[in-house]
Amino acid sequence: MKFQPDHLDGVNAIGRLESGRIFVHQTPFTHSVLVPWVGEAQAWPFKAAQDLREGAFDAVLAWKPEVVIFGSGERLQFISPSLYRALIEARIGFETMDTAAACRTYNVLVNEGRRVVGAFILEA
Repeated sequence: MKFQPDHLDGVNAIGRLESGRIFVHQTPFTHSVLVPWVGEAQAWPFKAAQDLREGAFDAVLAWKPEVVIFGSGERLQFISPSLYRALIEARIGFETMDTAAACRTYNVLVNEGRRVVGAFILEA
């Protein structure tokens, strides 16, 4: 018995992840990207987790999510909490995983109706 639909109208979902490409629905992105649960995905100017600088997650604050899922690239790479201090101060959850796991987790959360933003690193 299903308790919720497989797809919620108007909600962003990750269609697939390939080497060097992430699809938000059917739209391919070949660079790192911020994907809110609703609205437009935006280019994110970081090519690797080690490229992140202070303020890297500031754009996320405008969406007022419950949680940010950070996909750190092909391998799990934890980053300094100082890089997402603004999220901590705004009481927004933050989870780090490799990008493939982050995409799967993001989809589960949006299908649960959660206000989530995916911050996905696509390594060049």
